[in-house]
Amino acid sequence: MAAESTRAVKRGQNGLPVEVTGFVGRRHEVAEVKRLLSASRVVTVTGVGGVGKTRLATRVAQDVRRAFPGGVWLIELATLDRADLVVPTVAEAVGVSSRVSSSPTVEVLIEHLAGRNVLLVLDNCEHLLAECAVLVDTLVRALPDLRVLATSRQALGIGSEQTVDLAPLPLPSSTGAAGSPLFAEPVDESDAVRLFAERAAAVLPGFQITEANRETVAAICARLDGLPLAIELAAVRLRALSVEQVLERLDDCFRLLTSGSRAAQARQRTLRASIDWSYDLCMEEERLLWQRVSVFHGGLDLEAAEEVCSGDGIAREDVLDLISGLIEKSVLIREERQRTGVRYRLLDTIREYARERLVESGQEAALQRRHRDHFRRRAARARAEVFGPDHLVTSLCLLEEQSNIRAALEWSFTEPCEARTGLETAADLLYHWRVAYQVGEGRRWLDRGLALDPEPSEVRARALAAAAWLAVIQADHETAEALLAESRAIAERLGLKSVLAYVVTYSAMVAMGRGEIDLGLRLYREAADDHRAARDPVGLAVVLNRLCLVHCLRDEGDLAKAVGQESVKLCEEHREHWHRAYAMTALGVQAWRESDLREAATLEQKALRCLDELDDLAGAGLSLEVLAWTAASDRQFERAARLFGVLDRVWHAVDAPLSEFGYLRRYHDECAALTLEAMGETAFQTAFKRGAKMSYGEAIRYALQEGSPQRSQAESVPGRLWPLTRRESEIAELVAQGLSNKDIAAALVISQRTAEGHIEHILDKLGFNSRTQIAAWLSGRARDEAS
Repeated sequence: MAAESTRAVKRGQNGLPVEVTGFVGRRHEVAEVKRLLSASRVVTVTGVGGVGKTRLATRVAQDVRRAFPGGVWLIELATLDRADLVVPTVAEAVGVSSRVSSSPTVEVLIEHLAGRNVLLVLDNCEHLLAECAVLVDTLVRALPDLRVLATSRQALGIGSEQTVDLAPLPLPSSTGAAGSPLFAEPVDESDAVRLFAERAAAVLPGFQITEANRETVAAICARLDGLPLAIELAAVRLRALSVEQVLERLDDCFRLLTSGSRAAQARQRTLRASIDWSYDLCMEEERLLWQRVSVFHGGLDLEAAEEVCSGDGIAREDVLDLISGLIEKSVLIREERQRTGVRYRLLDTIREYARERLVESGQEAALQRRHRDHFRRRAARARAEVFGPDHLVTSLCLLEEQSNIRAALEWSFTEPCEARTGLETAADLLYHWRVAYQVGEGRRWLDRGLALDPEPSEVRARALAAAAWLAVIQADHETAEALLAESRAIAERLGLKSVLAYVVTYSAMVAMGRGEIDLGLRLYREAADDHRAARDPVGLAVVLNRLCLVHCLRDEGDLAKAVGQESVKLCEEHREHWHRAYAMTALGVQAWRESDLREAATLEQKALRCLDELDDLAGAGLSLEVLAWTAASDRQFERAARLFGVLDRVWHAVDAPLSEFGYLRRYHDECAALTLEAMGETAFQTAFKRGAKMSYGEAIRYALQEGSPQRSQAESVPGRLWPLTRRESEIAELVAQGLSNKDIAAALVISQRTAEGHIEHILDKLGFNSRTQIAAWLSGRARDEAS
């Protein structure tokens, strides 16, 4: 029976190849398809063009052919252009045509296959979907021993079908929405890189992944989304180009990737032809939506799709159905976020194709403006919702939109007469820059907008004040003072009382940062009165929280608790969480000062949970500080030392010890000294280093006393990792360029030992163990920011 099966394989219309070339990895996918085939009558492998559906199906068919003594038949449907040819083609492939004189019918096909344990592999069903669905449904109902394995960019949609959505090959470093490295693979172990190396060696004998080329190969694979077809076409170019030249030319990937196997179907010989095939399968409205979605960077949600992509041929109420259609056709990728819901994304190559189509249609400029206007409204809404129950969700959603925000601001600052709109957007996003700890980036956008729109206006006054707060967070008090002076002048000239209240608030922060406690107290009290007069709960909460800390410093416990509790009450009235967390942090400081250590720890842990959820690293750092002080005061010295190690990482990442709360530094120093004295140098340093080596997620769990920090890498990496400082980012870029430690030291005029220390910190923060992983991560992040 095994011999009969082998003959059947060779007798099919296109045959079933004895070997599958260019097939790398996919062990889990192969196992999943085989598992489903063992239990289901119909299994369809879906996925975007070029992802390797045919090869996967062929590999599975080879692996399982002994289980089908009646034959395993590969029927290639891509070349068919008429629906009425489906049944005759399948019948001919299994040997029916030689027994009948007229066109074979479904009944004759069923009669021929009856009683035989057969696997039919129907390859490329998407352009004849209805006909394939009807045929398969008819066959499986009539033939209990028949199994069907189909490949298609869209599921058949019949009741007995199970689907496996085939994703691109894993890349050397996968990145999350904000660019943090997750589950990073060593470059040489990446399936995408292995495929490139295999195909490169086929056209350039002796090609290997080496220390000199691995970063470039990883960048090529990342740029091509891990699509096997695109990677193979890029590898073919090594006949004439170096890997560096291939990478340089990938900005025009459709021009570069035009050479493939002459034995392949025409649509599989070039990347463009493969995507053209998907494009031609879409309805006109789906094509329009596909083009318009390409204006987004890093993905979009349904609200954005409905607002930006509807009109001019697409009704708003039809957008959802069109999105569903593009998902079913493996054009759009659906991704569900635990905290922010469903988003949609195009692979970079698919997006680039659609962007070219959009440009050809003449609608690109209009869509870019609509894209900018949408995120202008999102920024305004974020400002309006900064104090209330919607703040958390709004903030988390903005984190997902970081790439779109950058694109919207870039468009505003490069398009004539749009700079003020961009400046207003950047100013409205103040809490986004603050909470997400994108302080440096926020300052850069605000500085750029202020330079482009120098005319005195309410927008400029607000933007100057916003930039000043960000400068205070980075302990840049001199710059903050200059910004506040100009903001004050404009606000006084235009009668902007609300802006003036914030100028006074941020001026108090500057005074506190300089150790001028009495001046800070006076200014905060003045600001509180101004915010009350303006009925501004946001500004009032900010001031009350800082006033609480000032009273703590002055040993005015009753006043500290009074203003802290006033802030908590104000926040609870508005169902506001972020400012309430800061109020609890301030009250925790006062509880610690009064030696109520249990209350202090409880308050700080409640605050930390909220601040961590909002990605407010500076705020989380303040809560961690008080937890460390509390542990030291409670003689839990091991815990205190570990938390001080964590804090060393936090403030190094923030690039300003205690951020805008530097005036609390003396408490940090006193408690650290107490812990050191109690433990001794050796024990203290051991515990300190254990804390410093925790990932950010581990550190938060430890501070909250939620389980042991000793977790496997797979468990600890999925959270957020430590961000890089400006200097570390600069050095990481030089590492990615292939510079040695000696060259980096010379370029930055630092010692080689200093350069080596920075690189060790970078590897530690990112959870990597090689320089190549730094390069691959940066490549992925740069691609996200550019898309």
